[in-house]
This record gives sequence, structure tokens and C-alpha cells, in this order.
Amino acid sequence: MDPVWITIAFLFGFAARQIGLPPLVGFLAAGFVLRSMGAVGGDVLQILADLGVTLLLFTIGLKLDVKILLKPEIWAGTSLHMLVTVAVFGGFIYGLGALGFGLFGGLDLKLCLLIAFSLSFSSTVFAVKVLEAKGEMSSLHGRVAIGILIMQDVLAVIFLTASTGKIPSPWAIAVLAALFAIRPLLFKIMDRCGHGELTILFGFFLALVVGAASFESVSLKADLGALVIGMLMAAHPKSKEVAKSLFGFKEIYLVCFFLSIGLSGSPSWQAMGVAFLLTVLIPLKSALFFLLLTRFKLRARSGLLTALNLSNYSEFGLIVCAVGVENNWIGSEWLIIVAMALSLSFVLAAPLNTAANSIYQKLHDRLVVFETEERHPDDQLMDPGPVTLAVFGMGKIGTSAYDYLRERHGDTVVGLDFNEKNVARHRSAGRNVISGDATDPDFWERIRTHKRKQKFSAVILAMPNHKANLFAVRQLQLGEFQGKVAAVAMFEDEVNELKAAGVHAAFNFYAEAGTGFAKHVDENLLLGAK
Repeated sequence: MDPVWITIAFLFGFAARQIGLPPLVGFLAAGFVLRSMGAVGGDVLQILADLGVTLLLFTIGLKLDVKILLKPEIWAGTSLHMLVTVAVFGGFIYGLGALGFGLFGGLDLKLCLLIAFSLSFSSTVFAVKVLEAKGEMSSLHGRVAIGILIMQDVLAVIFLTASTGKIPSPWAIAVLAALFAIRPLLFKIMDRCGHGELTILFGFFLALVVGAASFESVSLKADLGALVIGMLMAAHPKSKEVAKSLFGFKEIYLVCFFLSIGLSGSPSWQAMGVAFLLTVLIPLKSALFFLLLTRFKLRARSGLLTALNLSNYSEFGLIVCAVGVENNWIGSEWLIIVAMALSLSFVLAAPLNTAANSIYQKLHDRLVVFETEERHPDDQLMDPGPVTLAVFGMGKIGTSAYDYLRERHGDTVVGLDFNEKNVARHRSAGRNVISGDATDPDFWERIRTHKRKQKFSAVILAMPNHKANLFAVRQLQLGEFQGKVAAVAMFEDEVNELKAAGVHAAFNFYAEAGTGFAKHVDENLLLGAK
């Protein structure tokens, strides 16, 4: 890639971050700037962009519980949302066309529905980037959002297959059966790869060869193959390690993806006006998601956060429009319009997702009226009970802290985690762990208003996401918490920020791990040798 491209991409990504937007918004802007300078994406950029999306879907598969796709809020919610969106958006576009409004003129009803269909998808890339940045991939709203996006991907594959006349090979079923058959072998190979570069290369092999290439060979979408093989490998104990090892590669390749969108064309003023008009429709899309999810018994907060994750247009919309252009159904200007609308939707959705919890707090009274009396089984608020010590975030650090405290303070310790699988695993191991989301204002409100004799005397924030720890500190302060608060951080500047926020003890766990190890060696080896 040209040094100028790298410089512009970095500067715009850096600038976006400084004003509170995800860097991806800056990368999109960089693409438009490069296009205005006469730059052209080319095959290499497109290959790298496609590679980023393929790795993204593979890593999603590694973290995905297939059972979630069978839940009504996923398959039924997605289907209903798409049907209503296509009908409403299609009718809106057709009405503008009937009035002869700009580029909408000349579109018949079928083409209006095609454009509406392209706008009904939400961006997998955007949602995953936001959820990863906030550490909410395993939260309920994160799981629901990812489930809906995968269902949308499946519907997109069906459309692309039907519209291009590219019928899957009769061998497609055989390939799927073969992947299931060789799964035990792939597990054994992963066991023997160790923890270094071979694990990374095996991850690429699984995503690009076993998954993508095998599906492409039988006329199925390559990205879908990467997702499927990721889902098949998700049960392996090293699946998280593989996903983590591919993280840096995926991030760099996705920069190319966002640049490629910006480089897709130079919009005219008229096209930009149409793109802005389509962007105005996004609140309707968000409101429909919220309404449907609350009808499926999710709490207002879960419904809102999921809706905000999905409040954008999708890269699949570009693919749908590309098919329309190739088949001469619509003019090439619509590909540029949808690309512009996609970019604008990212710019709109980024700050909304950043401020999601604040938005919910401000609109709480208006939103909770949409909740059903019966609550979704995965969205129950739980009382921590008569305990005095609480550990938020039951990962490796939180689990170690919990075990240490319980050994010394008995059953007065409770662990809290928003990942239902982690909660179930800890409970089966005999730990007192309940489901609780520290970024959920309703959770903290219940703690504050629940009438019980005992209250927390100390809270340990062991969540991997720094913003989540800061949010929890603020919630404790709002509740006039009088106990002690300790928190972990990855970097020294985060330690300082936590202390400034009122944390009594903040620990850089990398530094503390080294100190703890040295103390262990001193007590068990060096002192024992004297």
C-alpha cells in the first residue's frame, strides 16, 4: 500500500478517535479523500478488504453459540424486521419516484423494493467493531445483535444465489457433511499446533481454505464458509486463543475494507442529497428493531442497545446493489448512493453507540413502557443476595480474586458476570456467581433500591474493558456507595484515570502479575532454600 495512503488513513483514524468516534469513521473519510485525489482502489486493496471480512466472520463463528440462532427473537425478529423494512422503505422510495423526485424517477416497484432490500441489512463489520471495543460481545444485546446479523447474512446469501442464477453445486451438501466429519481431526491438529505462529497459520488455513475455499468450490459464498467452520471449531478450548491471535491481522485488513468503501466512487451533489435522504430513514429502522425485540420480551435496555448496534446500513447492501448494476436493473449511481448512505450511517451510529447507556438513562421512563410483563429468561435482573464482597468480571483475574477472597471470607463473596456461559460454568464449579451487567443502569438501580440489611463493603472491578470499570465506579458513586473499590487496568494511564475517578486501589495487572510471581518464588523457593 502506498505510504501516502497509510499516512492519510492513520491521520483520519486518529482524528476520529480524538473526537470520540470509532477510527473506522476516519478510515471511511480517508477513502473519500483519497478518491478525491484521484486514487483508485484496485485489486490488491479489494483482496485485502475481502480477507478482512472473511476473517471477521471466522472469528465471529469461533465465539458463536449456534443455539442462539434458533431463538424466536433472532430468526423471527430478523424476518419480520426485514419484511416490514422492505415494505416501508420500498413504499417511500416508490412514492418519491412517482413524484419524479431526482434519481428516484424512473424506478418501478420492483427496483424500489430491491433498493429497500439492500437498505434492510445492518453492518456486521460495524457492530462487531463497536461490541469488541466496548467489551460487550458476550452480553445479551451483543449476542442478539450478532445473531440477527448472521440471519441477515444467510438471507443475503439466498438472495445472491437466486439473483445471479448461481445455483449451489450438488456437492454442496457433501462439503457440509465432510466439514462435520473432519471436525475431530481438526480438533486434534489444533491441539498439536502449540501457541505460536503455527496456531496463527492454522487459523488462516481454517478460515481461507477449509471454510472459504471449500464453500466457493461448490458455488456457496466464501464468507459463509468461514463463518461455518468458525462455528464448528467454537467448542475447542483453544478457539478463543485462535480468535485472539488473528485479531491484529483482522483489524488491519478491515482498514482496507473501509478504505475500499470510500474509494468506491465520487458522488455527485445530487447523489449526496439522495444518500442524506436515505440516512434519515435509519431511525425508523432502529425503532422497529426496538419494538420487535421488546415484543419478544427483552428489557427496554437490551432492546435499545441491540437496536443501536444495528442502526446502520450494511456492506451487504453494496453487494446487492452491485448485483443490480451488473444485471442492468439499476444505474451505477445507486452503488455510489448506497456507499454514501452506508458511510453516513456509520457516522450517525458511532456516537449513538458510544453514548448508548447515557441515552437509555435519559429515556428510561419513556422506554420501559414498551416492556412486556413477562421477561425474557436471559434478561432477568438478579439480586446478589446477602453478601458483602462483590467481584465484577469473572474472567481469569476475577476468578482468582474471587477464590482468594472466598477462602478468607467464606460465603460473603459473590461474583458477577454478564456472560451466561461463564456464570453457568462457575456455578457448576461451586462458586456463588450470578448474572449481572455492570454497564446496565437497571442492574445498579436494583442494587440501590433493594431493601436488605447487608450492603457491599467492598467491590472489585476485574472487567477487561476499562470503560466498563469506569462506568461501574460512577454508578457506585451515584448510589452513595461507602465501601472500598478496587479495579484492574492494562495500562498506567488507565490506572491514573481510575484513581482520579475515585477508586481506592487500582492495579496494573501486568505489573502486579510480575510482583506476585516474584513474591511466590521468594516465599516458596528462595526462602525455603535458606
